Amino acid sequence: MLKSIIKTAIEYGCEFKENVKMSDYTSFKTGGEVSLIVMPRSIESLSKIVSECKQNNIKMYVIGNGSNILVPDNGLKGVVICLSTDFSHISLVGKNRVLCEAGASLAKLCTFSLNHNLSGLEFAYGIPGSAGGAAYMNAGAYGGEMKDVLISCSYIDRDGNTGVFLRDELNLGYRKSIFTDSDFIITELVFELKEGSYDTIKAAMSDKLSRRKEKQPLEYPSAGSTFKRPEGNFAGALIEKNGLKGFSVGGAQVSEKHAGFIINKGKATTNDILELIKHVQNTVYKNDGILLEPEVKILK
Repeated sequence: MLKSIIKTAIEYGCEFKENVKMSDYTSFKTGGEVSLIVMPRSIESLSKIVSECKQNNIKMYVIGNGSNILVPDNGLKGVVICLSTDFSHISLVGKNRVLCEAGASLAKLCTFSLNHNLSGLEFAYGIPGSAGGAAYMNAGAYGGEMKDVLISCSYIDRDGNTGVFLRDELNLGYRKSIFTDSDFIITELVFELKEGSYDTIKAAMSDKLSRRKEKQPLEYPSAGSTFKRPEGNFAGALIEKNGLKGFSVGGAQVSEKHAGFIINKGKATTNDILELIKHVQNTVYKNDGILLEPEVKILK
């Protein structure tokens, strides 16, 4: 069944690999094999691969930089479409507007904006992941969110049809959007930024990055903040209050540097991470009556 997808990838000049360890494509560095991973080079090739998967009843997973996902230890059945390799072009489409393909990293997007003296994305510098993933989750930090600068998202549906959602249609809220738990695949994003001073933007970006390095365990594989912020509280503070800093299951550990992060301390499995997430949730709920909701998306 996968032969039709491989044939399409070859026809459109897309890179593909068979029997791939997903631990090489996730920021947690865990996860079993998938039979096929394809890297589309264009919206046309992506649309064709998506429609081929549906026609052949092949399960499909779409990833960017793999920074907010967990893949089961026994792998995935189907096809992984990875947008981070050849689907990451960025360009100016107006005086203060930037067009960005979904697979571009936030670091690349922020640097492009800096080099064109455009301000508004400084908050995102240092957030792991792709632009598409950031829009999907309405990523935010240090008082900024994607909803502050994102004005449209183009998408492909599971039939391979294309469309566009404008700002008011994106339903951007705390770690959610119209794309969350939907079948739409983000392809391109348009950001509206403001003219600024290169030195001022650069200083703000450097400040955000240094604050992250100081407070977050960036030296270990993780998915960033593991849990969403509960209303009126902070996940990290609740976890630390419950004495869970440094608590481990196998190779997974609640970071001793920042309790809001679960890290791969060494040779962790996805199951280790899931068990640790469950333990943290149960402990905090038992003692504080607050159920922490994971930010990380678990592929099945």
